[in-house]
Amino acid sequence: MKRSEINLAVKEMQHMIEKIGYFLPPFRNFTPKEWENKIHEYVEVKDNLLGWDVTDCGKGKFDKVGFTLITLRNGNVKNKKYKKLMLKNCYI
Repeated sequence: MKRSEINLAVKEMQHMIEKIGYFLPPFRNFTPKEWENKIHEYVEVKDNLLGWDVTDCGKGKFDKVGFTLITLRNGNVKNKKYKKLMLKNCYI
């Protein structure tokens, strides 16, 4: 896929998500340059592989078989550094 196609897919998904009233974290649209300046502030995002995934499944037909998703999670059970406290069946 071309970078322009990926950018468009992400932008369209952001609009759909915001349209239903859910707002994504700030890192959702950092540029590569912004990531360089914020790497220490957002190390949890990098360490836990959070962010956008866009694919056309290698078919070159994003409009037919592609998808876009954003990976967000609360903690990481495999990495104690990112373990969240549990209180009444809710992670905080």
